[in-house]
Amino acid sequence: MTINNKLVFGSLFLWITLLGCLSLNANNGQLAERQIQNFRLKNVNRKMVSLSDYKDAKGFIIIFTCNHCPFAKLYNQRIIDLQNKYAKIGFPVIAINSVSPLMFEEETPQQMAKLSKSLKYNFPYLLDDKQSVAKMFGADKTPHCFVIQKEAKGYLIKYNGAIDDNGNEPDKVTAKYVEDCIQSLMANKPIKVKETKSIGCAIKLVSQSK
Repeated sequence: MTINNKLVFGSLFLWITLLGCLSLNANNGQLAERQIQNFRLKNVNRKMVSLSDYKDAKGFIIIFTCNHCPFAKLYNQRIIDLQNKYAKIGFPVIAINSVSPLMFEEETPQQMAKLSKSLKYNFPYLLDDKQSVAKMFGADKTPHCFVIQKEAKGYLIKYNGAIDDNGNEPDKVTAKYVEDCIQSLMANKPIKVKETKSIGCAIKLVSQSK
């Protein structure tokens, strides 16, 4: 291969890579105020959980996460803290794992239950084994967070993206996107930031066709 051909090939590869990365977040600019349907998934305790089970909820903090992702692990305690702070005022956390155990053995229901017990999760940790809920939300990373509000016309996405602006150093967080959204909803004020870029490990969709 000549030098010119190598340069062309390298440039083409770079563009393909960039386009692939951009496509992972193709929904991020289109999710605010979109309606979400009720769903029903199995918890790590083998009981089924749906949004309609929460009769008194004003909304939900829906977080797509998983076991193996290093970036998701950085947020485990912060997710527990969100549940402690906001469930009592009507915005409980529901964590969902849409990563296929066919790709990562750490994502089996057994490993999910083990993690939930070891970290003392105080919220449901649901298995989205068909990835249908991730597709409905447009979730593409772990973690990827959605704040949804329960309204007369259904469940509406009010915020989607990162939990805050600093995964590595919790003490240096300057923007708490999820908390700011809920505080605005509770005060009936406009939400300043409705969308941010979700950063983490990709939720790779696995074909369900046989």
